[in-house]
Amino acid sequence: MFKMLKKEQSPEKPVELVIEKGEIKKVEPEVQPTPEPKAEPKKVDLNKPNVKEAIAQGRAIIKDGKSKADAARAIYSLLKSEDKNVIVAAFVAGATLTEKGALTYWYNNKRRAEKDAKKSA
Repeated sequence: MFKMLKKEQSPEKPVELVIEKGEIKKVEPEVQPTPEPKAEPKKVDLNKPNVKEAIAQGRAIIKDGKSKADAARAIYSLLKSEDKNVIVAAFVAGATLTEKGALTYWYNNKRRAEKDAKKSA
């Protein structure tokens, strides 16, 4: 028994040609299942009064010509008791950071706050 696979290109769907005992047969290849869509990120409520105040303060610091780090520190000091996702979203809105940058600033501010708390204790 002689078997040879040859793929034929088709714009509609791929087809495999199988040559078996001198006969050519068209066979549709197995279709791979599509991966499941990823979960959507959590929606964060930025309408709380303390969050709005922190965002406004961050924007004012940026408007004064100070750095994003200064704005992030000010926002973090107002929102340190909030959830990580809320603080990161506030950094994006108030300190004009990207999501990845905001996460880095959150981590650094959290470490600095923990370090300062150990010194004062």
